[in-house]
Amino acid sequence: MKKILLPIVLLLAGFSFTGCDDLLDAVPKDRLTSDTFFKSESELKAFSIGFYELFPGSDLYIANDDHYTQNNMSTEGLGKRTIPASGSGWSWTALRNINTLIEELPHCKDEVVRTQYEALARFFRAYFYFAKVKRFGDVPWYDKPVGSTETAQLNKPRDSRELIVDKMIEDLDFAIAKLPSTKSAYEVTKWTAMALKSRILLFEGTFRKYHAGDPTLATLPTDAKPYKWYLQECAKVSADFINGSGYGLHPSYFELFHTNNATELTDEVIIARNYNRAYGAMHSAGNSMTVGSMGCPAMTRKLAASYLCKDGSRFTDKAGWETMDFATECADRDPRLAASIRTPGYKRMGEETTTAPDLKVSFTGYHPDKYVTTLDEDQYNNCDVDLIIMRAAEVYLNYAEAKADAGELTQEDLDMSINKLRDRAGMPHLSMADANATPDAFLTDAAYGGYRSAKLLADPNKGVILEIRRERAIELCQEGHRYYDLMRWKEGKVFEAPFYGAYFPGAGAYDLDGDSKLDFEIFTASATSTAPVTKKLDVDVFLANGTSGMILLHGNTARSWNEDRDYLYPIPTDDRNLTGGALTQNPGWNDGLSF
Repeated sequence: MKKILLPIVLLLAGFSFTGCDDLLDAVPKDRLTSDTFFKSESELKAFSIGFYELFPGSDLYIANDDHYTQNNMSTEGLGKRTIPASGSGWSWTALRNINTLIEELPHCKDEVVRTQYEALARFFRAYFYFAKVKRFGDVPWYDKPVGSTETAQLNKPRDSRELIVDKMIEDLDFAIAKLPSTKSAYEVTKWTAMALKSRILLFEGTFRKYHAGDPTLATLPTDAKPYKWYLQECAKVSADFINGSGYGLHPSYFELFHTNNATELTDEVIIARNYNRAYGAMHSAGNSMTVGSMGCPAMTRKLAASYLCKDGSRFTDKAGWETMDFATECADRDPRLAASIRTPGYKRMGEETTTAPDLKVSFTGYHPDKYVTTLDEDQYNNCDVDLIIMRAAEVYLNYAEAKADAGELTQEDLDMSINKLRDRAGMPHLSMADANATPDAFLTDAAYGGYRSAKLLADPNKGVILEIRRERAIELCQEGHRYYDLMRWKEGKVFEAPFYGAYFPGAGAYDLDGDSKLDFEIFTASATSTAPVTKKLDVDVFLANGTSGMILLHGNTARSWNEDRDYLYPIPTDDRNLTGGALTQNPGWNDGLSF
């Protein structure tokens, strides 16, 4: 039966018909079918352009985890997820479109074009399935579009994680071999496929290491590949990328997130999402960081305190660090802190005057600045800074972490990865011997939501693994990685610890940035200063020690993390019902169904 392609008719009008004779001979637009389409490169491009919608948009910069929080915690962090009837990420439309393209490719007689678009589709199939595995674990594998009458396929049970990951790697190996190697800021290339393969292999290797013996891995076959295989393969593809791609590190970390056009950043940016005011494609990064009705995103003190001092020493080793005022704690720190939040001396792009953190819209006092540019972009949906999906720095970090978690890291490995990132930031190098000799106690302190996985704490490489995680948190902050990093490391318990902001000794008015102007007042009865932001103690703002201390976010909101359940999302009940129970529920989630 011919497939009718009505959803893409309007999109294709500019691609498919180019001359009077073509128009006379064309099939009517309301009867486009697979037999009359998929024949030219322009038609394949028109159909595949929608695949790029799989890439994240605003969820890159709006985080809600232990490092960036909002005025309300996420349901994941609170332990209050419920089992939905439908939706919640269990959608397969994009996969059907991808598989449709692959199935219809024989209509194109140009072998070179056909092969390139198969490679593109297989890249996106791997990307699609990676999102599903991260969220749900085992899922059904489909490599062909399934019709509404194909009951057996529609009611298919989940395939094992082993099979799904093998298929993803298969798809990516094809994509790496067949996609163009020319750099492009906005189109998938060989290098995008290598970066994705690096990302997937690191996720899978560390997930299997830290979750070994968990119900989440119960369906692995007895001859499943060991976790080290994934880490070793991650290190291989990452090294190949580092040594052969031509990508490196852009000289300025700040410019990566404050440059409108990613084509100026292809020394590091592998692929970005293209935003452009000229054709109405914009987002709300500026608005989200500067207007109080957009969730009030803020960096937590846990992350702010993780940034090293400029001389490479640990900030949390300094005497009295917990009670330092904002200006003092920001002095002489890793420059990436000032590139990521407002610190004393901060100026908005295009402005001459300094601007302090605004505790009206960023409750911790650590006010995010990534993707925030000029004042005119503070309006809702009026920012056209391109959003980075993948960049070379991530591959450097993947390489170092894979080596460390496999127990195969050397100082030379650090020098070709982590220490290049530190060179860019103007920071001293990381020494493997020093890190393992004196692991940072702050990073494993449960009082601050430190890492506590038993496998990590027993690892002989614990010290350097902690430092690599520190580097990852700092380098990739607010870029969409943190939540699933915690999931693969089995560190969900960090959500149970209090979330803190900057320190204040008590009620009073404060000049946060040292410009001799009051910025913030905490009052007990009524405000007495001219500060633009005032908050009543124990009503609008809470301090950890009652009348003094670090800002305590979310008050005494109860939160919990179920180690036997919460690393995966539940399968919607409607979908379980439709398969008559062939689709099983994830461990620990009781949906009340009898199968």
